[in-house]
Amino acid sequence: MTEMSGADMVVQALVDLGVDTVFGYPGGAVLPIYDALYKHPTIKHILVRHEQAATHAAEGYARSTGKPGVVLVTSGPGATNAVTGITDALMDSIPMIVLTGQVPTTLIGTDAFQECDTVGITRHCTKHNYLVMDPDRLGPILHEAFHIATHGRPGPVVIDIPKNVQVATGTYSVPEIIQHASYRPQIEPDAGAIAAAIDMIAAAERPVFYTGGGVINAGPGASAALRQLVSLTGAPITSTLMGLGAFPADDPKWLGMLGMHGTYESNMAMNRADLIIAVGARFDDRVTGRLDAFAPEAKKIHIDIDRSSINKIVPVDLAIAGDAGRALDALVAAWADKGHKARDYGEWWRRIDGWRAARCLDFPEKKDAAAEIMPQRAVRALFDATRGRDPIITTEVGQHQMWAAQHFGFSAPNRWLTSGGLGTMGYGFPAAVGAQIGNPNRLVVCIAGEASLQMNIQEMGTAAQYRLPVKIFILNNEWMGMVRQWQELTYESRYSNSYSDSLPDFVKLAEAYGWTGLRIDTLGELEDGIQAMLDTPGPVIVDCRVAKLANCFPMIPSGAAHTDMILQPSDVTGTMDDEAKALV
Repeated sequence: MTEMSGADMVVQALVDLGVDTVFGYPGGAVLPIYDALYKHPTIKHILVRHEQAATHAAEGYARSTGKPGVVLVTSGPGATNAVTGITDALMDSIPMIVLTGQVPTTLIGTDAFQECDTVGITRHCTKHNYLVMDPDRLGPILHEAFHIATHGRPGPVVIDIPKNVQVATGTYSVPEIIQHASYRPQIEPDAGAIAAAIDMIAAAERPVFYTGGGVINAGPGASAALRQLVSLTGAPITSTLMGLGAFPADDPKWLGMLGMHGTYESNMAMNRADLIIAVGARFDDRVTGRLDAFAPEAKKIHIDIDRSSINKIVPVDLAIAGDAGRALDALVAAWADKGHKARDYGEWWRRIDGWRAARCLDFPEKKDAAAEIMPQRAVRALFDATRGRDPIITTEVGQHQMWAAQHFGFSAPNRWLTSGGLGTMGYGFPAAVGAQIGNPNRLVVCIAGEASLQMNIQEMGTAAQYRLPVKIFILNNEWMGMVRQWQELTYESRYSNSYSDSLPDFVKLAEAYGWTGLRIDTLGELEDGIQAMLDTPGPVIVDCRVAKLANCFPMIPSGAAHTDMILQPSDVTGTMDDEAKALV
């Protein structure tokens, strides 16, 4: 127990908790903490250009390193600007601590300059939040907050600290036992439930493993156990958008991503399965499609550390609350203990191979050098060029995000960083900044759309300041592509405000920030352009001009069943009107 200022307590707690990086933006209500940071060179502060970018950078750092991301912002607009990233972290289960400044306790509730009810505003988009009124509570609260953020289902925790509490002197202490009074997530799965799950898997004729981001959040051991269990059982496996990389995409048992833009074989296998083993996934609407038509013949096992997610959307036959890694390890051990062998799923695999024969990810393209670049080809070319470099890939949100998920093969966890639950445009670039900070020697590429990138494009200054060799690969079709696609399919091609007029010259913009800018216009330039991006030191932005009207297929229309997939453009009856054609 040591006497020090509240601001010094905050920084000391961060040091004690092993924090090496903080993403933030200073302001009057947090200047005492910034002054304390000045004296602690072991913590690197990354000065972003917008508080939303600080939260997304912290997410990218957390998801690529496995350590919680830490954010420091001021009161009022500093806190409200961070809300989007906080909500994104809650939806995608990302461990994050957000330290916000607050007006002095004597001014709370008076509408003081840069005051807002941060605790009230963030109550529904955090795992937990605090307003610290006593400096003596700072040490215990910070340690407890890290425990909550990183245990059970990970998520964001906000700590709101009034300025006078930062300045006041108090006693810094660390609790002997770090735990919340009421938050006690179940880690170990029930042994009886594990035994029942093994019996169900062994008896199934058409099983499918359905995995999500919870497997990745459980650590690399969970991914290893998942691969072992799939190998032992011989069953096929699919994954949500957030779960890509937990199982290698080049394994023959991999069916590809499922859901709205998932593969035909994965969605049909889920629909026709007699057993679904859900691990660290939550049956969200983008996966299930129309609920009354979702997997009508399947029994369902649901393994999740968040008990509230079980039976929340889809009723299940067997619930297993616990850490995904512990549960998978227990299933592997129980399978061996019972002497089970991989079942002959010959008929099941023949049906799956029939669905695979549809080749749902194929796309029309011309092969001559002067041809326009199909966006799917651009992603595949990027994958081929980086295959041996184990890159970390981030994305913005839109068509390019789905094309990346479909056509970039991931073979290990923590390499795929995207906004799933909230679908936040502006996520990908700052997430790439955070991932590069956490992995300074790795190749980090942000696959972006020209519209989404502009949401946080100011972070080019952050990358330049810290000399981060981030690569941005823009699939530039001059449209808000996913919006345009939905308008074409659902609104009779009434393209209301989805064309991206007045785009910047991204090459000149790169040069203005001290980056390298490259442009790729034709198919013949694609491979060399990507290689030039990879060979160029420092940050690089590539303006890859792709086919303007390409749509992202396959696709399950909103509210439709898995069996109602649109596989190719020929399945669509909507056409583009003359006015839209004139724009492009």
